[in-house]
Amino acid sequence: MDLVKSHLMYAVREEVEVLKEQIKELIERNSQLEQENNLLKNLASPEQLAQFQAQVQNGSPPPPSSTQTPAPPAQLTAQTSGPSA
Repeated sequence: MDLVKSHLMYAVREEVEVLKEQIKELIERNSQLEQENNLLKNLASPEQLAQFQAQVQNGSPPPPSSTQTPAPPAQLTAQTSGPSA
């Protein structure tokens, strides 16, 4: 019985460590996305912001537009790396 208990405790501790690491990575990703969001808000024109808010309220997807500013490649590569659970 003690062997089963110790095995389960080990498995639970291991899973807790994995989850802590995932939480840490998600917090970092959230911070990056918030910074990117603030940057995009600052760079967007009032017309673009109004159009976006209208789309959010209507629940419609944004139309493809050539006026949108893409994120710099350095930000994209930093955000695409991550563990696959």
